[in-house]
Amino acid sequence: MQITSKQPNIGTTIFTVMSQLAAETGALNLSQGFPNYNCSPKLIELVNHHMKNGMNQYAPMAGIMPLREAIAQKTFDLYGISYSPNDEITIVSGCTEALYAVMTAIIHKDDEVIVFEPAYDSYVPCVELNGGKAVYVTLTPNNDFAIDWQVVKSKITERTKAIMLTTPHNPTGKCLTQSDINSLAEVLKDTNIFVVSDEVYEHIIFDGRKHLSPAMHPELKERTFVCGSFGKTFHTTGWKLGYCLAPKELSAEFRKAHQWITFSCPTPFQYAFADFLKEPDNYLSVTQFYQEKRDKFINWIKDSRFEWIPAEGSFFQMVSYKNITDESDYDLAVRWTKEIGVASIPISVFYANKIDNKILRFCFAKDDEMLERAAERLCRL
Repeated sequence: MQITSKQPNIGTTIFTVMSQLAAETGALNLSQGFPNYNCSPKLIELVNHHMKNGMNQYAPMAGIMPLREAIAQKTFDLYGISYSPNDEITIVSGCTEALYAVMTAIIHKDDEVIVFEPAYDSYVPCVELNGGKAVYVTLTPNNDFAIDWQVVKSKITERTKAIMLTTPHNPTGKCLTQSDINSLAEVLKDTNIFVVSDEVYEHIIFDGRKHLSPAMHPELKERTFVCGSFGKTFHTTGWKLGYCLAPKELSAEFRKAHQWITFSCPTPFQYAFADFLKEPDNYLSVTQFYQEKRDKFINWIKDSRFEWIPAEGSFFQMVSYKNITDESDYDLAVRWTKEIGVASIPISVFYANKIDNKILRFCFAKDDEMLERAAERLCRL
């Protein structure tokens, strides 16, 4: 028996490839985006507490109410945006599921979705598996990966169903500005185009910047799905727990898709996060924690031959190696994993046409010892 593939051009994700290679070679894994340190002991205690107290059966499909209420309160306190816990907040199995459920809810055959590349590798498959087509807006290092909104406007057609955003952006670390938000609102005025906003790094943002969501704009909120995650904020990527915020009518369709994808998410984890969010410092302190890591990493590689602009957000730092070699970024990432024992991600994989700008992405969500050891090896190149 053979399957006619719906994704004939999709192979194993680059994150799996590079993490597996790092494991096989014993390399320092600065490729895949996950911390190598544990989450808060208090959070583990809370999970254990709720497990022992019997919270081990199915949670409600939309998520337990205490967690939805906690998210609503946090969102209002930080951004001044109101969402109803009853029918505008849904707990999901990580942001990846949220994105897929959004596309399942809104995309019909031949609908178009504008995607900014370099793009995280789950975005386009989400669109294509639901019968849609990705329309690319290419961001380049020549313009510091800023968005040209006139180009975006030129890409809109009668088939455009959504624009997919990421802020802070993965892999570039770029953050949306108020000017970006205003331009987006202007471009979408008098259209029926949705906004899908991946905001998993909302608390990992640097140098005094403030997180800006499209949902903070009154003319964009009614059309925006905000997809968030606890994994990146609280060092719990393996728990796969996130959420989607959207107006009532949008959430109703979102939940129709969500119930067939995962139905519900692990109950004790939900109760633990509901308790943990009661202390704002548990998420507000994350910004300083990761800024210190970013600053240490770029300080430790300051004597290398790389070039970079400090990441504005996320826990990734991109570096240009154009002064070192003309080798392709993919081949170089593989070779350096094997030869110097430092694994990274080649940025070309995030482009549809594999544009190679001689840039690698390093994850600095690692303990200081690993980052310093990696930096020492990189400086010897």
